[in-house]
Amino acid sequence: MTRPFPFSAIVGQQAMKRAMILTAIDAKIGGVLVFGDRGTGKSTAVRALAALLPPIRQVADCPVNSARKSECPDWAQIGSTRIVQRPTPVVDLPLGATEDRVTGALDIERALTRGEKAFQPGLLARANRGYLYIDEVNLLEDHIVDLLLDVAQSGENVVEREGLSIRHPARFVLVGSGNPEEGELRPQLLDRFGLAVDVTSPRDVETRVEVMRRRDAYDRDPKAFAAEWDAADADLRAAIVAARAALPKVETPEGVLHDCAALCIALGSDGLRGELTLLRTARAQAAFEGAAEVGRDHLRRVAAMALQHRLRRDPMDEAGSAVRVDRIVSETLGPLRAAAE
Repeated sequence: MTRPFPFSAIVGQQAMKRAMILTAIDAKIGGVLVFGDRGTGKSTAVRALAALLPPIRQVADCPVNSARKSECPDWAQIGSTRIVQRPTPVVDLPLGATEDRVTGALDIERALTRGEKAFQPGLLARANRGYLYIDEVNLLEDHIVDLLLDVAQSGENVVEREGLSIRHPARFVLVGSGNPEEGELRPQLLDRFGLAVDVTSPRDVETRVEVMRRRDAYDRDPKAFAAEWDAADADLRAAIVAARAALPKVETPEGVLHDCAALCIALGSDGLRGELTLLRTARAQAAFEGAAEVGRDHLRRVAAMALQHRLRRDPMDEAGSAVRVDRIVSETLGPLRAAAE
């Protein structure tokens, strides 16, 4: 099988890569929405990150990737207790997928040949403990959007149809990508994404040449190219694993809570999801940097990706959402002292 393009070899797109790394550290941040030009490495980054992450340990043959036998759903009838290691799942949700394909449904073949009612798991089962990737998410059908909203809220897939009553865990990092010129995302789903970033094509010749050089080298010999980046990917993997372990120990000063609330009030974001996501993301950033507590600079570095998609439209302000967030962050918290990726 061809090895995925190395995550560390992706040229530029620092905001997109950082957002994906932070959701890998804390999956509860709520996923990433990547909007921008075609051909800017959106799907490449998702698959590269999943390949970079440590393999998951799961019960052999469990359709929902359960880590322990006790967590396997009864309907799966798993007899084995053997634990195996498998790559972090990355499941594509195609735009034309039916509801049955997404949630799972009655296994027609077993029903016809054996006269048994059995459940055929869907994409949500396969994505548990991994990534669910939706390209052109803004073109997704409304009823599938509603379904995803329910599952994202509960972390559980419930199927009640054709005499079946099935439940199974469906906790995954939702990654959506799209081109804003082809349509806007429904506000209900937009708000469910923890982070949002905009990607654009490089505007300088040197960067575009480097993109071509690396992609051409990968296409010619994927194995050799990936080997050149193994050390860089290994270092990043170790940093993510260390950040996951450090995350519960990162302290959150009272002042940071006030800063989160002040920012969201100044930005006019609706509800409290913005504050909670900003806090989680800043804590993941602090853990990734090896900091013992969350500071204002951590908030500054992640504010745009955590809040830009939660802003109300301002017809009098032609600046992009990220620019508006950065401006208000500077006004509220002061300028960033030192950049860090």
